[in-house]
Amino acid sequence: MTEKIHPNARPPLISDTLYPETNSTNRRNFLGNMALGMGALGASSITAKANASLPVSFDSMDPESNLKTLLKLQADLAEKEVISAFEGKAWMWVPGEANYLAFQTFGIGASMLKANENGTWNFHHREILYYMDPKTGKILDRWTNPVTGRTVEVLHILNDPVNRVYRLKGGFIEPPYPHVVVGDRIVFQLDVFRAEENPISREEYPLHSQQSVYQSCELWAISGSVKEVANSDITSANNHTAWARNGMWLPFMEMGNRLGHMVYHSQSFKLMDGISQLPKYIREYTEKNYPKYLEAPKVWNGMKNNENSWSYSKKIIDEKRKSGRGGATGKGSVFGLNN
Repeated sequence: MTEKIHPNARPPLISDTLYPETNSTNRRNFLGNMALGMGALGASSITAKANASLPVSFDSMDPESNLKTLLKLQADLAEKEVISAFEGKAWMWVPGEANYLAFQTFGIGASMLKANENGTWNFHHREILYYMDPKTGKILDRWTNPVTGRTVEVLHILNDPVNRVYRLKGGFIEPPYPHVVVGDRIVFQLDVFRAEENPISREEYPLHSQQSVYQSCELWAISGSVKEVANSDITSANNHTAWARNGMWLPFMEMGNRLGHMVYHSQSFKLMDGISQLPKYIREYTEKNYPKYLEAPKVWNGMKNNENSWSYSKKIIDEKRKSGRGGATGKGSVFGLNN
């Protein structure tokens, strides 16, 4: 018998709330060491084509205009809170074997800009990403690994904070940020590669870490309307961001001894009307379990306390080890539920 999926439990669509008049059922057949690709190229040569309708005063290559354009897309120059949501999929890439759809995913980002007297901008941000059943879209608290057959406790991404500072001069890369302009669309392409010390070392966490160098890449395409971002009366522009990520096995998978990696692919949208545009299931679950992720951090504490999946996972693993999990050596399974 085929399991009936409740409409609020299926993998939710941002478009269900952004465009409720459309029939979603038919559509459903639907930094460490950083490097930014194209950094030396600036705007693409595509920019020169078909731009006769662009505002005369808009210069995407001017560093200040370029930076403020990116900030308008990602946040609000009026220093108001912004909510973004990103839904997608997470795959397991097992060399020489197969590719497995591990999860549907749904993330929420809460951001707020604050201008400083020295011309820099503080970007206050926190984010959550849920790992969901690949068929039903239900947010998981346990998961059976299709590669190992083991059932483990799921650790969602709970990054608080993920602060950034934007500068005209002196940042890891200076504007103008690499972008293309075609007609009324401006698209920033940011390729972020990281290779740095892994907080979950291979030696101390052999089951949870593949290597002592933390490696990942995130590929961003941040886009919006030139007419919107060039309008000085608009402080926060509509934004669509395509996001892909390639990284190591997640610590809760306990696959440190296996080859392979995770591949994420998501589409993100700024919710111009706030959390009311989140799918009902996601909004209610977050309000009940993780309400702070529906608001941007108000207090600025710099970037030294920034969280990521590995730093957060280390805290949880260490707590579980202190409670007696991990076996005789203390380096065994702490997330396993059937071993």
